[in-house]
Amino acid sequence: MRICSELLKFKLVPDESEGILKLKLLDARFCRVRHCPVCQWRRSLMWKARAYKILPQVVTDYPKHRWLFITLTVKNCQIKELKENLDSINKAFKRLTELKAWTAKGWVKSIEVTKGKDGVSAHPHLHILAIVPPSYFSHGYLSHVKCVALWQQCLRIDYQPVVHISAIAKHHNPSLLIPEILKYQVKESDLVGDREWFLKLTRQLRKSRAIAVGGIRSICGN
Repeated sequence: MRICSELLKFKLVPDESEGILKLKLLDARFCRVRHCPVCQWRRSLMWKARAYKILPQVVTDYPKHRWLFITLTVKNCQIKELKENLDSINKAFKRLTELKAWTAKGWVKSIEVTKGKDGVSAHPHLHILAIVPPSYFSHGYLSHVKCVALWQQCLRIDYQPVVHISAIAKHHNPSLLIPEILKYQVKESDLVGDREWFLKLTRQLRKSRAIAVGGIRSICGN
């Protein structure tokens, strides 16, 4: 990570639309460490480009459907228990999508992990962009209280988790939320200042999946 992107080789290529020359990255040495700020940023750009390409078609194919921005959380955990907690969260989300009450026809889900305010714990949570039928707000609407109860049920916990759900206005483009959904998995500021926390984090997140999609095939890009 210390030497990531120290060497960047560019070449000048013509920009046909403007009739000028522009710089294009020709070669680079990236470390490809999962939580390297540079490589994490480049990975998010790839996912964002993919989403920006697919979502407009989804909106065109389902013009009357509505979009929800959902955040699902759990209590903070010790960093050494993060992998176990993430497994539980992912299993709980799978249970949620299998419920009859879950009416979303497609979704994009990302996992974010932030450092707790105490400076040692971890706070894993999910960000979800979901598409629901046009009738959602008249038939099948889930109140905040009901959403909290369902998430608690799926998590199989004895406390009420924090849940945030926002409906995207009809005239707003859901693509505007892509930067929030497909950003970093871990804040850069949380990666510095505590070497041991960072090392434990990388071990706990090893082989975990940061972004997942489901439902409507065009959302999945298949």
